[in-house]
Amino acid sequence: MEQKKQLGSILLESGIISLKTLERALERQKGSGKRLGIILEEMGVINESELVDTLAKQFEFKIAKEFAGYSFSGDLLDLVHVDMAVQRTIFPLKIQNGMLAIAINDPFDKDTLEFLGKKTGLKIMPVLSTRQDILAAIKKHYLRNAEIVSDKRKILVVDDSQPIATIIEVALKKEGYEVSVGQDGVEGLKMALTEKPDLIICDSVMPRMDGFALIRALRANPATAQIPMILLTSKASSEDEQRAFEAGFLDFISKPVQPIRIVSRVKHALELIDAMKK
Repeated sequence: MEQKKQLGSILLESGIISLKTLERALERQKGSGKRLGIILEEMGVINESELVDTLAKQFEFKIAKEFAGYSFSGDLLDLVHVDMAVQRTIFPLKIQNGMLAIAINDPFDKDTLEFLGKKTGLKIMPVLSTRQDILAAIKKHYLRNAEIVSDKRKILVVDDSQPIATIIEVALKKEGYEVSVGQDGVEGLKMALTEKPDLIICDSVMPRMDGFALIRALRANPATAQIPMILLTSKASSEDEQRAFEAGFLDFISKPVQPIRIVSRVKHALELIDAMKK
């Protein structure tokens, strides 16, 4: 709660939002699991670049922009594991005089910075950047050898339950789809960045990054923002369905998983997508 108030106060003092707007945003944030900045972006109140500029002034941080095209040594990249880079949306920029400059999007994530300081033995210097710029760098420098090309329609299944993932994979492969499986949200995000699937089916509850965090991360990157997603969930109330659609999911499938239903929903989703493109 302290983080919400702190960010809200910063934006109020900067004159970027009004008190009424902040109250609306906080009300909309309840139960969503989203950061306040993301809520304000969705409301069209502020864009990410403006948010980064404001936070940089407040915390007296430097800003890094469009750095994916720079060269980074393997030793530098090894200081931050790819899973942490993807999950926390961070990227190592350089080492100088015993300091490690890290591109971050969330200045309130002190746990990650403290962890990196203890792990590397270096003093961490946070540098603010947009999610788009950080994810672009992660894709180019961490995931550069993972690009996959295929003529088949590609479906990415992200579920930490191996039996459920296998049921879906087998059912879709029988229909001629190319299917990849990620075991949690972080792995699913990496695979989405490299494979560019035509559709993603993901579980709502997963370790490290759940389905709602995954769709937020994908929507934050223009390269993956348009990938349609179907949510799998054991909760099937009207409130859960509404939350899924508000988050941006194209469809909502309740468990237990039935192969016929999965195939039917996937075909319908792809037909809808093709119609929208025309």
